[in-house]
Amino acid sequence: MVKFSKELEAQLIPEWKDAFVNYWQLKKHVKKVKLSRISKLSQTTCSQDYGLSIFDPVRSFFRHLTSNATNQQPDQILQVKNTLSEQGDEMSEKDEDEDDETELVEHLNSEEDEVKVFFEKLDEELEKVNQFYTNKESEFLERGEMLNKQLQILLDLQQVLGSRRKSSGRFKFARSPSSTGLLSSYSSGPTSDSETPTEFSESHGEGTQTNDVISALEKNGINLLGAAARGKTKKGKPKMAMRIDIPATTPTRTITAVTSMLWEDLVNNPKKEGGPSDYINRKKIQCAEKMIRGAFVELYRGLGLLKTYSSLNMVAFVKILKKFDKVSNQQSSATYLKAVKRSYFVSSDKVVKLTDEVEASFTKHFAKDDRKKAMKFLKPRQQKSSHMVTFFVGLFTGSFVTLFSVYAILAHISGMFSRGTETDYVETIYPVFSMFALLSLHLFMYGCNLFSWKATRINYNFIFEFQAGTTLKYKDAFLICTCMMTTVVSAMVLHLILISNGFSPTQIDAIPGILFLIFIGLLVCPLNIFYLPTRYCFLRVIRNIICSPLYKVLMMDFFMADQLTSQIPLLRHMESTACYFLAGSFKTHHYHTCKSGKLYRELAYVISFAPYYWRAMQCARRWFDECDVNHLANLGKYVSAMVAAGARLTYARQETQLWLIIVLVTSLFATVYQLYWDFVKDWGLLDSKSKNLWLRDELVLKNKGFYYIAIALNFVLRVAWLETVLQFKVGLFESRLLEFSLASLEVIRRGHWNYYRLENEHLNNVGKFRAVKNVPLPFRETDSDG
Repeated sequence: MVKFSKELEAQLIPEWKDAFVNYWQLKKHVKKVKLSRISKLSQTTCSQDYGLSIFDPVRSFFRHLTSNATNQQPDQILQVKNTLSEQGDEMSEKDEDEDDETELVEHLNSEEDEVKVFFEKLDEELEKVNQFYTNKESEFLERGEMLNKQLQILLDLQQVLGSRRKSSGRFKFARSPSSTGLLSSYSSGPTSDSETPTEFSESHGEGTQTNDVISALEKNGINLLGAAARGKTKKGKPKMAMRIDIPATTPTRTITAVTSMLWEDLVNNPKKEGGPSDYINRKKIQCAEKMIRGAFVELYRGLGLLKTYSSLNMVAFVKILKKFDKVSNQQSSATYLKAVKRSYFVSSDKVVKLTDEVEASFTKHFAKDDRKKAMKFLKPRQQKSSHMVTFFVGLFTGSFVTLFSVYAILAHISGMFSRGTETDYVETIYPVFSMFALLSLHLFMYGCNLFSWKATRINYNFIFEFQAGTTLKYKDAFLICTCMMTTVVSAMVLHLILISNGFSPTQIDAIPGILFLIFIGLLVCPLNIFYLPTRYCFLRVIRNIICSPLYKVLMMDFFMADQLTSQIPLLRHMESTACYFLAGSFKTHHYHTCKSGKLYRELAYVISFAPYYWRAMQCARRWFDECDVNHLANLGKYVSAMVAAGARLTYARQETQLWLIIVLVTSLFATVYQLYWDFVKDWGLLDSKSKNLWLRDELVLKNKGFYYIAIALNFVLRVAWLETVLQFKVGLFESRLLEFSLASLEVIRRGHWNYYRLENEHLNNVGKFRAVKNVPLPFRETDSDG
């Protein structure tokens, strides 16, 4: 049977961990009570065995004094602090609570100090749980009320658009003087789209329907008016308006927002009323509907977490009080348990009611009264772990090890790496297979990350905003990795067997290309096989990265872009592979076409710069959206890395003293910049004021040595660029092997970096109790200066 402490640790919400009842600390106090009782019993037994002592009268006198002091100071005994119970129906139970507290005080007066301390701590924990629950409940209730208003606005606008009444004017919705509603008027802001407005076709049969819509809007305090009829304040400015804020998440919206902003700055005149941005069209309403739907899903999820919080804490109090009764051999905690059950976090039913209301509203307005469809959004099913995945991981791992051993033996027998044949093989086949090897290694490191995040209760699904259908488990990542490597090594073995049997290289060198095309085909395959949601999620993230800064940057986007900065050798191998097959070199074996071509050399710079450029553009976009100067500082880090990469590429072709100095200066500056950002910004370490020497106050791993090892390892692997300067004089095969080893070490460093980066992000969420995503809402009140 699983202990409750383990069960509680597994089920509690990681971001709210500090707000849960400290079950483990209370267990320690119960243990102290137990030890105190054992000590008292042993003293009693000893006194009975050896008769009376000359010190017994003295002990009796001091025990009497202590008892009197306790009775004279009842306020020192902490009673049940259930201040929140005065809300709602708790006022009617006040007299009963006083009787229970009096009974509890009488019991505590006769107990040891350890018992008093235990109930004091219990009171503190109960107050903490009640306070947190009340705050979160108020937050969700306020969010629910706001969402209901947003939904009502959406429904009114959808009715107007659905009425299809033709109008040549640009409509706004103005608040009537007698209205007490939220809205003053509706108008779209500069961040919304500027598509052609939807025109409402006017017909005789629809006139009555339109009048009904207008009447319904007026009942809610909203009048349908033209732009010219909008009211003014005393200062001559338009009254408060309601903007439709659609986030600039796509290239079209981003370009529109930037163009609008630049135009206003150029003419130095705010956009006149009735301008293009005042249109209300169907596209904007659809975007608003999607935003409100997402907000309802997050609210429902938050309410579910709060119910879990309440139930787990209730069980924890019951368990700890039962342990106390067992230790004290009394039923003294029954009174306290009654107080816990009457406390606010247990007795309040507002969360349950709001959950039912959210579910009903979502089903009605977003699922067309189809509850089953609504539940797919509100309660998406989690993928169940399969033993077949574990079986296939083991199967492919064994196959990979066997095939790799066969490959090593065949390569030695066939003399593949002898001086006569190594050049052709290394320059043609090596880039393709090493590309797959580096990709598989990165997948393996990602699987290790998933395993370690799960083992240490880091909520990576919430941080990355993964959907239930796109989330990979660590076993799935290992399965993909081993399948890929088994396939690649099988192709390598087949290639060697055919060479050993006398086949011409021009006939069999198409095998790596065919393998490459198969993997590309699987990646973009539209059939629901081989993790379709995950593949398309990956392609969507890559699209967002390549199109930076036109897309809004999410955590997953810049995290993946960071991975690409460690995979520049893989991108270079992709360039070699594409050139090798597109230029037809696999037939002629004239690989010099790709190695010495001017275009190829120029593309080498582009590919080496691209990941740093994408990451820098993401920093620029985040600075534009959030106005945080730290993003500009982060942009400088990637620019310095770009300069250092360009200097090393040039030095590899022009080994002069001047370029050596430039490489040393630029690489040293970029390395120091990167190390500082790794340790201080991304990992949150090197805090001189921390209670943990040069680390941070909050650590997920219990052994601090792991963090010091991580710092040292990250430092060593960051200076791997020294190999470019040292220029080891080795053969062609050894140099390629050295390059592959350094590229693999960079992938390992990135996988190592990933854990601590997400750990720091997780702790920031925990510190702010962020367990639910804050979805922006489309309709927002703004003044005339908006």
